Amino acid sequence: MSQFMIREAADLLGVSDDTVRRWVDSGALPASKNEVGRKVIDGVALAEFSRQHAAAPAPDPSRVARSARNRFVGLVTKVVMDGVMAQVEMQCGPHTVVSLMSSEAARDLELEPGRLAVAVVKATTVIVETPGGSSS
Repeated sequence: MSQFMIREAADLLGVSDDTVRRWVDSGALPASKNEVGRKVIDGVALAEFSRQHAAAPAPDPSRVARSARNRFVGLVTKVVMDGVMAQVEMQCGPHTVVSLMSSEAARDLELEPGRLAVAVVKATTVIVETPGGSSS
């Protein structure tokens, strides 16, 4: 069972240590003490708390229905184009999304810093990593 110190939980939730302590003190986030007496938060409880308290995504301005569920609404922060390809960077809440597309597509979409855009991710491969783990 994974356990996280207050600081680790705060980093994962994107809040301060004090905020996590307030949640623990109010009973909103359950905590226990580890073998050395420090407060820890069970990984399952932290994951559920994170899911329940996730910030709502920004509304999709296109109002178009799609099958893709991985949609990130944000602002274009950088566009680098050469003759054929463009690299478009977006800031979508706490996430930076980078897309490679044709320069023609970037021009057609009028992508430039400050432009509102939606990054849609539809992939057949998702790589999941864990820190430390053992290889078997």
